[in-house]
Amino acid sequence: MTTSKLALIVSLALLLGTLPGRAFAQTPGPADASPPPAPQPAASPPVPDLQVPEKTIIVVTGTFEPAPLEEINRSVEVIPVLDTAPLYHYWTEALQSDASLDLRQRGQNGIQGDLSVRGSTFGQTLILLDGLRVNDAQTAHHNLDVPIPLDGLERIEVLRGSGSTLYGADAMGGAVNFIPAVPKATEVRVGSQVGNFGVNSQNLDASFLRGAFSEQVTLWRDFSTGFRSDREYRDTAAFSRSGFSTALGQTTILLGISDKPFGADQFYCNCDSFERTKAWFTGLRQGIGKNTEFDFGYRRHTDQFVLLLSDPTLVPVNNHIDESYQFALRRRQELSANTTLSFGGEGFHDSIDSNDLGQHSRARGAGYVNLDARALGRLSLSLGAREEFYGSESEFTPSVAAGYSLGDGWRLKGSVSRAFRIPTYTDLYHSDPFNSGNPNLKPESGWSYEGGLVWNPGGRWKGQATVFHSRQSNVIDYVRTNPPKNLNDPYVAENLENLNFTGFEGSLFARLPHGQQVSVSYTAIHGAQGALQGVTARYTSNYPTHRAVVGWMGELPGNIQARSQIGVDQRFGADPYAVWDAALTREFYGRVRANLGFSNLSSTRYEEIANVAMPGRSVIFGLDLLLWRKRH
Repeated sequence: MTTSKLALIVSLALLLGTLPGRAFAQTPGPADASPPPAPQPAASPPVPDLQVPEKTIIVVTGTFEPAPLEEINRSVEVIPVLDTAPLYHYWTEALQSDASLDLRQRGQNGIQGDLSVRGSTFGQTLILLDGLRVNDAQTAHHNLDVPIPLDGLERIEVLRGSGSTLYGADAMGGAVNFIPAVPKATEVRVGSQVGNFGVNSQNLDASFLRGAFSEQVTLWRDFSTGFRSDREYRDTAAFSRSGFSTALGQTTILLGISDKPFGADQFYCNCDSFERTKAWFTGLRQGIGKNTEFDFGYRRHTDQFVLLLSDPTLVPVNNHIDESYQFALRRRQELSANTTLSFGGEGFHDSIDSNDLGQHSRARGAGYVNLDARALGRLSLSLGAREEFYGSESEFTPSVAAGYSLGDGWRLKGSVSRAFRIPTYTDLYHSDPFNSGNPNLKPESGWSYEGGLVWNPGGRWKGQATVFHSRQSNVIDYVRTNPPKNLNDPYVAENLENLNFTGFEGSLFARLPHGQQVSVSYTAIHGAQGALQGVTARYTSNYPTHRAVVGWMGELPGNIQARSQIGVDQRFGADPYAVWDAALTREFYGRVRANLGFSNLSSTRYEEIANVAMPGRSVIFGLDLLLWRKRH
């Protein structure tokens, strides 16, 4: 059965790929998150416009071929970063503007956190950097160790719902794609920030642009003494994006590194602890002619975890080193003016060397095919299928997505897709007094269904509403009996059945006079979790039942750009809480920019992860200096 399905996919791809079709200009594939830049103006105003520009937004997430956001049949959200960067201190603040995303942090300024979509666990969310996988093979707790500073990002694209047909394992709840910035000028900018809790940070952003060659380098250092004992941290990151054209095709090279030592009090157990993670990432996208692309990615991650016990002679230390490789060969063929075929093959390999988890490695391979068709200028349809092999097992993940334009800016869209997730090495082999892995775990799998209505008349208003449902099997979580037979019993990794979620997502955006914009987004989730009867689970019952975000951005008197955002969360079985953030920025003489950021203005006491307290009110002041600029 498995072999025949793969043979069908490959045969269809080869057959259709040889049909006569009109060649088309090379466009980024699913792992290429840098669409061709639009022509740039010769000059820009001295004061930056922090509003989202009114232009067609081309997205590369949730589709095999880049397409305008309003034509995507899946539920995709674009979070602008480059245009609004002066009003943020870290990119986790931008993630919190989307009510469908559940960011559960273990400290301020994004030092570590878990990211979920639509009630899924954090392990069911795939993190991508320019379309290349970043998910950690050791544990999904490190998926957000993305080695790119805020100033190196163009935007963040969020695919809600299953994405395994496009990206393979782990995209059960969705995929979050960090898109690096492409230089628009040759310039050098430096900055420094200070704040309470001993925060001080420095950044350098340098870009070079000449002809077909571009280079962007971003450096970042952030330090804090902590808002409480054993919560200090240091965050250092460097990222480079190089792009150029040759006779072979367009080339993009990515290089990134990050180093994060931090106090980890109560992060994983009722104990004092210290942790240090390092991440190295390199990626290559190489165009081969007009229709073909080769992708390569390598990630190395180290994790040192130290349990601080009262007995100084007993200091257990876990050292983990994991490596991941990924390869892909992708091809796109335009079969007609309204029909495009995408197909390709991918390979993955990861390994770990750990004093706790042991030495292990595994490999996977996949083949996929997808057909996009449009008819009558109103109907669009996408049919996709993927077969992924690992060991003696395989997973078949089909998807269907369709959209229909009703006219006057109204559009219906919907999709059905299947996804799966393989266990991390921690899920399989970890053992300590508090948690225990399980080498007999099965891969997770699930179906995702959604239908929605989009309203975008092209003026000052736009909105959307989506109803979704997911049905999951063999979900991995750490459980123990409730009540426990012994209070010292550890949580054991198990496969859980019949975990289903039904929910609603709605958003409304308004562009008001005088450069102001207001956005409102809301997500409600209802879970049916029959498998949790009689047991306590660490993760699957910590989803938000209601989450709403209200944001405003605009210009105040004196050429001051400002933003304000209030997020309200209510988690399953917990009381709701609200967090209010705000920021101000102003540019002087076209070279100096002053920034003032406020986090948790209401000083709300809250926990995004049980027993891990979050900081109260904090203020950060910063100055950025443009040292040199040459426009092109």
